[in-house]
Amino acid sequence: MTGWLIFAYVAGTLAAGGAIAYAIGAGSVLTFVAMDRAGFLAILPQRMLSQLDVFAFLAMPLFILTGELMNRGGIAKALIDFSMCLVGRLRGGLGHVNILTSVFFAGISGSATADAAALSSALVPQMRQKGYSLDYAAAVTAASSIIGPIIPPSVILIFYGALMNTPIAALFAAGIVPGLLLAVVLLLANAAFARLQDHPGGRDAELPAFGPALRRALPALLLPLIILCGVLFGVATPAESAAVAVAAAAIVGYAYGEMDMRGLRVCAERTLVLLGAIFIILCAIAAFSYITALAQWPQKLSAMVVDLGLSPVQYLLMLNVVFLLAGMVMDVKAAVALLAPIFVPVAISLGVDPVHLGIVICFNITIGLLSPPLGGVILIISTVTGANYWRLIRATLPFFLIEVCVLALLTAFPQISLALPTWLGLMP
Repeated sequence: MTGWLIFAYVAGTLAAGGAIAYAIGAGSVLTFVAMDRAGFLAILPQRMLSQLDVFAFLAMPLFILTGELMNRGGIAKALIDFSMCLVGRLRGGLGHVNILTSVFFAGISGSATADAAALSSALVPQMRQKGYSLDYAAAVTAASSIIGPIIPPSVILIFYGALMNTPIAALFAAGIVPGLLLAVVLLLANAAFARLQDHPGGRDAELPAFGPALRRALPALLLPLIILCGVLFGVATPAESAAVAVAAAAIVGYAYGEMDMRGLRVCAERTLVLLGAIFIILCAIAAFSYITALAQWPQKLSAMVVDLGLSPVQYLLMLNVVFLLAGMVMDVKAAVALLAPIFVPVAISLGVDPVHLGIVICFNITIGLLSPPLGGVILIISTVTGANYWRLIRATLPFFLIEVCVLALLTAFPQISLALPTWLGLMP
């Protein structure tokens, strides 16, 4: 009974708009008291520090800073012009440009929200001028931004790898094919919508000159290759590659004439704010993980799964439902940090590959950015473009269902994720 009251308190605090870190942290402390284990709180500060003292976490703020620098450094326009040269003459060309730019941008920022913020302000007005409806232009921008956290370098993959002790290089390699698969599926969907809704575009579309567009976009296109080659082939750690990415992003921004000292300071401040929010959540999750270990909740869940006789595939399907529901109401990193320590050990004990599991979970929870009531990407794009939130949800729903189908495909066929890291010899 006490456990349900504490759960109701945490849920009520979140529903009332309370900070996730405070709700989880307070609920965890109350659970210690309710279980008559308040004496264990003396060691909680040490547990929090050990949770944060992970070398892989060093790469996360650097990649966040890289995304901020690229977002303000004019990189989005360079990538849009280059994408326009490649697919601009197709029907629904600007929709294709939107998706293709997200693929290129994903290799730099690793963040769905950075992608959404940059492309919604740059591409949605342009699509509106060409005759697209505001709802569709915003919806395709939201749907394509989900590519960002899947194609490496990815902040959420670094977060998951450090949290669950999964090799980040293997997760990076495993995210490439699923990210490209999602891009291809979205391109096909946009082509179908272009014909059904008679979207503009075609042979008469005006395109920027290919040579200048390629030269301007080339530094941004080479940057993810440098990062990935360094990590995948063992030349550099993710943190070292992230440091190179920060330096290169700053240089590219200055070369484009879009970055100055004031912009650099703003990027650093935004990174610090985001980092503070992430690490205070990690502290709260450390308290939650401690009480789950003391109460042996993962072991009890594992015993329940054994009693139910669930196969690995059935358990993964149940896991997908849990994380999809969590993604609808929780921050992505908070949901991963809260739920992964409980559900992941059980999946691994059933024989599910930890790298494949990481991709499925991160892909799954990222889709939550498109779903109501707290779809983070939807909120950002609605704010930037002025689109009605609930109309945007309705316009995004077909893309959301398509991405759920891609998730089901990744769940059923682990080789889609594991082929590349296996070939590169990165599997644990």
